[in-house]
Amino acid sequence: MAQGWAIALGIGTQNIPEGLAVAVALSSVGYGRLFSFLVALGTGLIEPVGGFLGISAVTWSSALLPWGLGFAGGAMIWVVSSEIIPETHRAGYQDIATGALMTGFSAMMFLDWTLG
Repeated sequence: MAQGWAIALGIGTQNIPEGLAVAVALSSVGYGRLFSFLVALGTGLIEPVGGFLGISAVTWSSALLPWGLGFAGGAMIWVVSSEIIPETHRAGYQDIATGALMTGFSAMMFLDWTLG
């Protein structure tokens, strides 16, 4: 149960900037605040559906868990390295983006270390 809380806290912490990024991107291209909020909320609410599907798959066959976690981790690394980092450097936010990346990484390592 303790590991479940740690994972839920990590996912919840990650969802805040993710939803904010979606809402700000939509708002910056002219969509209204309510529409931007609802789309960001919708992108966040789809994650429990994927989580349920993942739980169902692992319940069906526990051999799928390492493959699913590896795929998810690889997908996140690819998105960060091919999309997010180049975009922040192209826009001139190298120092801020690097500091934010290191702060986020440190926070997740701290949570992993303290919560198990």
